[in-house]
Amino acid sequence: MIQITFNLGTLLINATPTEMASVAAYVRPDERVGGYRAQARHYGPIVMTLHRQRLPYQDQARGFSRQAFRIHDAQTPRPHQQASLEAWLAADKRGVVVLPTGAGKTLVARLAITAVQRDTLILVPTIDLMHQWYEQLKRTFATEIGLWGGGEHVTHPITVSTYDSALIHLEYAGNRFGFLICDECHHLPALSTRQVAIMSVAPFRLGLTATPERTDGQEADLYELLGPLCHRCEINELEGTYLAPYQLEQVPVILDPDERQAYDAAYAHYRRFAQESGIRLGTAEGWGRFIQVCARSREGRAAFAAYRLQKRLARASRAKLRMVWHLLRHHRGEQALLFTDDNATAYTIGETFFLPVITHKTRVSERKHFLDLFRAGQIDCLVTSRVLNEGVDVPNVAVGIVVSGTGSVREHVQRLGRILRPRAGKQAILYELVSADTAETFTSVRRRQHAAYQKDPATPPC
Repeated sequence: MIQITFNLGTLLINATPTEMASVAAYVRPDERVGGYRAQARHYGPIVMTLHRQRLPYQDQARGFSRQAFRIHDAQTPRPHQQASLEAWLAADKRGVVVLPTGAGKTLVARLAITAVQRDTLILVPTIDLMHQWYEQLKRTFATEIGLWGGGEHVTHPITVSTYDSALIHLEYAGNRFGFLICDECHHLPALSTRQVAIMSVAPFRLGLTATPERTDGQEADLYELLGPLCHRCEINELEGTYLAPYQLEQVPVILDPDERQAYDAAYAHYRRFAQESGIRLGTAEGWGRFIQVCARSREGRAAFAAYRLQKRLARASRAKLRMVWHLLRHHRGEQALLFTDDNATAYTIGETFFLPVITHKTRVSERKHFLDLFRAGQIDCLVTSRVLNEGVDVPNVAVGIVVSGTGSVREHVQRLGRILRPRAGKQAILYELVSADTAETFTSVRRRQHAAYQKDPATPPC
């Protein structure tokens, strides 16, 4: 009889070559054990194939059970949430749902949990998001919820984990859950993160994201790991009904004459060095080669210093800081999030205007303290680099100021999403500060290639 066991994030199958013929696409011979080995994610297809072929097998891999989850704080799903759930159910309870930030992805997941009724593991990218899920799940199901991450390792039939913690534990517990939910699942195709989906036997899978597209083009791997794209809804489809109405304002910033001169000189310096070195910038390969060449000589190091100078001037010029102050005064009394591309700019803004700053270097306790004060309305402004782009619920904030950013469409949409959670009378506005006649102009064009940005701009503030 065919025997299937779970072993270190994989499946071991003891069978003859003839018995394995029907599942040959999923297995590989392993001479070390005298049998066959498969990725744990193929558990469902392998078992279903053996069942349909009426081949007798002994399943020692499965470590999850049927549960009787019941929702205790029942909410009526909105039309887009109901459509998402129905599309996912129609896809055999496997696939990816794309909904904007603030559109209620977690309710879709909670309804899916009651539909599957299996031990469930929810994966999230950050500690903050892990605790948000924990609180919502505890209210919804009125039961103990497991936690993996932030110093916690407690397992229950419903468990929430960070991706990083799951990487550690699924090698041994990848058979413990029959339902895998991946929030902010656009992280999944990364070389290390993808292992959490590969080491899990869960036959039922749900991916949730507002922005599945990746700059490396690997979103196809996302659908291979979790299932097909089931349902998609964009910001502009829900604006004014289930998301706050919003305005966009791109604000060109003119550099002061001395900074303009310094920027032009630094920009010309590093571009000339790249051209003389035969490097075509604008691609990952070109950038990597530029870094290598810069490290080899004094001229190269000077060129890299020039690159950093022009970046700093474009990101945080005196003119930009004056515009930040102008916008903060214009929106006095309103809550605002200020986004930057780098920690240095975030700290410069914080020191200049005496504002709290959150970066990846901020201690967990300090970060929680700032966010709690912000949510309670005790502080009006938070400055952050990239760590609040996703996974943080700040429903009252209505003003976003992008001081600097990358060319990533996903990042720009995520920042917009932070200010769109609805409340009565809310009118959101996102400002994008762009240093005129600098490389930021081209960066801005790249990141605005999304339907959410194809609308009339706002009236500039007085």
